[in-house]
Amino acid sequence: MPIYKSNSILSEISVFFKKDDSNSALFTLTDMLKGFNMSEKVLFGSRSKCNSKYSLLQVLELLIMFPCFMIKNPYNYCRSSLSGFFGCEKDVFYRFVNNEIYDWRKILYHFTIQIWNKVRVRSDHKHQTVCLMVDDTDFPKTGRRIENIGRVYSHLRHKTILGFKSLFLGITDGKSQFILDFAILGEKGRKNNFSMSDKELESRFTKDRDEASPVVTRAKEYGESKIQLMITMIKRAIRKGIRFDYLLADSWFTCSEVIRFIRARHIKCHYLGMIKIGKKGVTKYGFEGKELTARALINLLEARGEARRSRKLGCQYITADVRFAGTDVRLYFVKRKKESWNGIMTTNLSLEFLEAYRIYAMRWSLEVFFKETKGLLGMGKCQSRNFAAQLAATTITALQYNLLSLAKRFTSYETIGGIFRDVQHSGMELSVTERIWGIILEMVKIMTGIFSIEEEEIFDAIINKSDNLAHFINFYELKSASCKPSVIGVLDCFD
Repeated sequence: MPIYKSNSILSEISVFFKKDDSNSALFTLTDMLKGFNMSEKVLFGSRSKCNSKYSLLQVLELLIMFPCFMIKNPYNYCRSSLSGFFGCEKDVFYRFVNNEIYDWRKILYHFTIQIWNKVRVRSDHKHQTVCLMVDDTDFPKTGRRIENIGRVYSHLRHKTILGFKSLFLGITDGKSQFILDFAILGEKGRKNNFSMSDKELESRFTKDRDEASPVVTRAKEYGESKIQLMITMIKRAIRKGIRFDYLLADSWFTCSEVIRFIRARHIKCHYLGMIKIGKKGVTKYGFEGKELTARALINLLEARGEARRSRKLGCQYITADVRFAGTDVRLYFVKRKKESWNGIMTTNLSLEFLEAYRIYAMRWSLEVFFKETKGLLGMGKCQSRNFAAQLAATTITALQYNLLSLAKRFTSYETIGGIFRDVQHSGMELSVTERIWGIILEMVKIMTGIFSIEEEEIFDAIINKSDNLAHFINFYELKSASCKPSVIGVLDCFD
């Protein structure tokens, strides 16, 4: 028989914590998530089977809560304190993430749009510059049999590694940042074999799937161009109702194709990104009837004495309006002492240097996302052979981060790491209370035998006479959801 099929697991957990307890960050997360519109039909395209012990929404909620209880993967779930409340097996989670009919991109957008709408209505969001951010990161792997696995060049390690590249699209208003979309990619290599031997390619996991499956659609992105994928992602975000002032990206994405794409948008938006200078900066810009590289343009303007100094930023800068990709753009060249020149391009010809510098600095929030999710939430560490599980794991990590980022916005926490540590502390409190509750049950049994007192009277004396112990009632109700034999005997004590 289904257990609490109509109730939210997150709601059950949040009941345990006091609303005014400043240390209960877990309450903040769970209480906040209860305000989201979550429909199984909308999210998963189907509803839970009537004989399922846990609904699809409950399984998703448990997966979202894993890091709060220091659970790295479904295999570790059974040894965690969370399993004491909800006694499902690890196979429940493995079947869920391996299911290829779930559209994880749709699920991520469903939650993130609601999160972004909660932020937009706040007074501290109004008049803020809204930016989309694009960047990629490495997903190192150890298994050579993972579906679609290959070798990619890591710019961080300066060598080829086994794994994936993942391209992310984020949004920020300078105070909070959220992930909208992502794609898991590979690099074909010189021989179009993803730098794998024939034996390694044959040993990779494969599975026959329906062409209409969302996993097949995502798998087709694996070998596509990052530029094309980025443009597709932005088009999708615009169709979802996302509006932004600037698209921020590093020099890898600054090209004529992207500039033309931004210029062609009917919504009012601009591009702001780095450009290459030096040996790799071979792109030429139209300036005073000549075609000059960035390096040549800097030398010309320096010789004219057009370099200015910003005391606020402690740097030199040069501003130049040039012609690129058939349109007018503005270039900023920046240099600090004993450093080389760096360049920034924007399609907004009225943007001043200091404002451009401030806005572009917002792009680093995506780098912060990479660092925090890899360090705190285990992003990219899924070792499942199934590509569907890789998509599911990355989506769930993005959801976890988006929720933490929203909780940070609504609380006094200064960093995502700060609220994450407090969430884990709250999760540990559940584990400690579980032990205390076991001791209380043993004490009640002993006292009923010694003094011949009814259990109801003892529980009334212990709990109802003390407000400080009232939260044990909530804990008991939470435990009863899993219907464990150890507590079935005292179910009637609170009726």
